[in-house]
Amino acid sequence: MITGFTPLPGRWLRWKMFCRATFTITSLTGTTPDGRTEPVNVYAYLSPGSFVLGPPQLQTVLDHLTATGRYTRIDGYGRVLSARGEQPVKVVGSRVVL
Repeated sequence: MITGFTPLPGRWLRWKMFCRATFTITSLTGTTPDGRTEPVNVYAYLSPGSFVLGPPQLQTVLDHLTATGRYTRIDGYGRVLSARGEQPVKVVGSRVVL
């Protein structure tokens, strides 16, 4: 069990529970209706203990935040970690772009 968390060169999270998980790590900025900008923490809008957030789930949260009027647009950048390795991800105009 202990070796399940030890990284191999070029690998992360070897434990089988994580082998199909997709994580999105992003830095996002939202523009409010009055023109102010503020950081956006998408995990604040998920159930407690949630930590796996792939691009489709990230898009769903962004859609919710813009549809409710909290933000007019959300922009940012980050990384997607999956079984295929790391990929850059951008959020432009509240849309996730891989």
